[in-house]
Amino acid sequence: MLTRRALLATVATARFARGTGSQCRIGITDWNLRLAANLEAIPLAAQLGFDGVQISCGRRLVGDKMPLDNPDVIARCLALSRQHKIPIFGTCADRLHENGLKSDPLAIRWVRDSIRLTRAVGTRVLLLPFFGKWALQTREEMEYVGDALRELAPEAEKADVILGLENTNSAEDNVRIMDRAHSRNVLVYYDVGNSTRNGFDVVKEIRWLGKDRICQIHLKDNPNYLGEGSIQFVPIMAAIRDIGYTGYAVLETDSKSPATLEGDMRKNLAYIRGL
Repeated sequence: MLTRRALLATVATARFARGTGSQCRIGITDWNLRLAANLEAIPLAAQLGFDGVQISCGRRLVGDKMPLDNPDVIARCLALSRQHKIPIFGTCADRLHENGLKSDPLAIRWVRDSIRLTRAVGTRVLLLPFFGKWALQTREEMEYVGDALRELAPEAEKADVILGLENTNSAEDNVRIMDRAHSRNVLVYYDVGNSTRNGFDVVKEIRWLGKDRICQIHLKDNPNYLGEGSIQFVPIMAAIRDIGYTGYAVLETDSKSPATLEGDMRKNLAYIRGL
């Protein structure tokens, strides 16, 4: 006898099968593998069965540079990606947790460097985080970021790199920032956990943004396993499917402990693949 959860997954899978036949790919972040800015995340992501891996440029500086900003590290990164047959689908400018783009002049440098590094590792999407003391709280802060992105956008466009905004703000606020930046290379990095936690209607926002304003998507319901917390992933994945999004849906899921990491990741991956 089918359980209710299994039935919902079966219905969702059947619904998706009636579509165009295309579907989003499932990736993982290096920091949720507990390997932020550590290239061992690449083979581990492949071993766990993910379709790709998102890597960090590095939060702690090495000789006044982010750890990824080293030709040998980049060469090793590309070699591991080829060897394990897993693409690097994006990067993260995690140094912005220290120097936030909403007001710290140093942030401009780190974004410029991250654009260059994103191109160097052969990928397109660069996540720009705005959290903690760097969260965007006022209209003035959002306008400042929009202006900063307008300054950075020509470099991103030349490098064919997308600047993805991940924050605690509404879809409407993010689109205002995008409009102020005046660039097709500034998009929303949508996070279903952040949006739920801040009281937004995730399904409504995903449908309103549409596939053309979303560069990538983070999936999480920490500290719960996907499908076992309060976030309803069946309608969320249906909305992602319905807007025609075929990029990466990225697990940003916590593990219970280092000892359970691989099992936890496989469990979450299997659940999303089932949808």
